[in-house]
Amino acid sequence: MENNREDFEVKNASGEGTPLLEVRELKKYFWARKKLFKAVDGVSFSIKKGEAFGLVGESGCGKTTTGRCILGLYPLTGGEILFQGEKVGAGMRSRWKSFEEKARDRAEQRAVKKQMEKARRKIQMIFQDPVACLNPRMTVREIVAEGLIIAGEKDKAVIEKKVREALEKVGLSAEYAGRYPHEFSGGQRQRIGIARALITSPDLVIADEPVSALDVSVQAQVINLLQDLREELGLTVLFIAHDLSVVKYLCDRIGVMYKGRLVEIAPSDRLFENPLHPYTKALLSAIPLPDPAYEKGKIRQPYEGREVPSGTLTEIEDGHFLLKESE
Repeated sequence: MENNREDFEVKNASGEGTPLLEVRELKKYFWARKKLFKAVDGVSFSIKKGEAFGLVGESGCGKTTTGRCILGLYPLTGGEILFQGEKVGAGMRSRWKSFEEKARDRAEQRAVKKQMEKARRKIQMIFQDPVACLNPRMTVREIVAEGLIIAGEKDKAVIEKKVREALEKVGLSAEYAGRYPHEFSGGQRQRIGIARALITSPDLVIADEPVSALDVSVQAQVINLLQDLREELGLTVLFIAHDLSVVKYLCDRIGVMYKGRLVEIAPSDRLFENPLHPYTKALLSAIPLPDPAYEKGKIRQPYEGREVPSGTLTEIEDGHFLLKESE
C-alpha cells in the first residue's frame, strides 16, 4: 500500500524511539538578481542516533545548503528542524502577517535561537575545503580549541589535554599543535578540521564533502578515519557528497537530491540494487569503475533538462521512498 508524505513523516518520526535529527519540509530560498532561487524546497528526512545518512546529488542541488541550515548558518525560509526532540530551527513567516502574529513569530524565533545555541555544541560540521576553513593566522592548537573555549571551558590544562587527545584521535602528533595550517598537506588539514569538530564531543557530525578536495589515496585514508571514529565514538553522521560509491561504503541510508528536492530515500544496498527514480539511475550509471572493457561498453543514462520535480514521497517498499512526480 502506498503512503503519502504525512505517512512518510510519521514513519520517520516514530521509528524506534525519537530520531536524533528531524528535518520537516525544510525550505531555503535566496534572492539573486531580483529572482527567487529555491535552493531547498520542501525536504524532509530523519536520522536515528548512531546512523550514517548520506545526502547525494549533483553540484547545486541543495545538499550543502541543507547542512548549513541544520547547523544554523542559514536562516530557514520555511519548515522546521528538531534535534533530540527539541525545535532548533524554524522558518520565517510571511511579511504580510499581522503585527500580533509577527510579534508571536519573533518570540518563537528567539526561543528557537536559544535552543539552537545550546544544541549547536552537539552539532558540528566538517567543511569541504580544508584550506579555506582554517584560519591561517591561528595555530593548530588555537583552531582546535576554539570551539571548546566558546563552549565555556577556561582551564588551560584541560584545553591542552583535550586538544592533544583530539589530534591523536585523527592520527596527528600532539607536536603539531604549535604549527600553522600552511605547514600541512591537504589531508592533514582535513584531519585538523575533523579534530576541531570532535573536540566538543558532538552527537551529530555534518560532513560536507570532506574528501572532494583531496587526492584519491588521501580520500581513502580520511573515509577510513571517519568510519573508525564513528564506530569508536558512536557518532551520528550526515554525510554530504556527490560520489555515490563513497557514500555506499560509509552510510546506512541514502537520500538523493535533485534541484532542491529529495527524489528517493532508501537503505544503501537497496538503492544500489534497485534504484527507482530516473535521476538515481543516471547517478549510478555515471560511477566510474576500474575496468576499461566495462567502461567502454557502458551506456550512461542521461537526465538533463528536467524541470524541478514536484509531487510527494511515497513508500514503495519498507524503508524505500520515491518521489511520485505530479503529472
